[in-house]
Amino acid sequence: MKKLLFICVLFSAISINSQTKVLCEKALASYYANKFEGRKCSSGQIFRQDGLTAAHRTLKFGTRVKITNLKNDSCVVVVINDRMPNYGKCEIDLTLRAAKQLNFVKQGIAKVKIELVKDSVP
Repeated sequence: MKKLLFICVLFSAISINSQTKVLCEKALASYYANKFEGRKCSSGQIFRQDGLTAAHRTLKFGTRVKITNLKNDSCVVVVINDRMPNYGKCEIDLTLRAAKQLNFVKQGIAKVKIELVKDSVP
């Protein structure tokens, strides 16, 4: 029974770890200003601060990425639905809800790890 339990736990851990692919070990994340609430994103969706979405320069719309705050290890999964300008130091721009889950609202930006969630591209 113990062997079976160990094998199940080991298989679960391998499955979870194989679901993501690291895109950036270290990147800077910011979050949208409130003035964008209700405006159209590049994907055509309406931007909402209470959603779990993000802007990125190159990832396809609909791609799910896991963002981990390197300072406190909190993480969130967001869907790419907007574009960022080709200038600036930040790699990804998150909604206020996502920034709150990562605990960096007060700082404004955070060092993060960006991982692609497999099987997430439409």
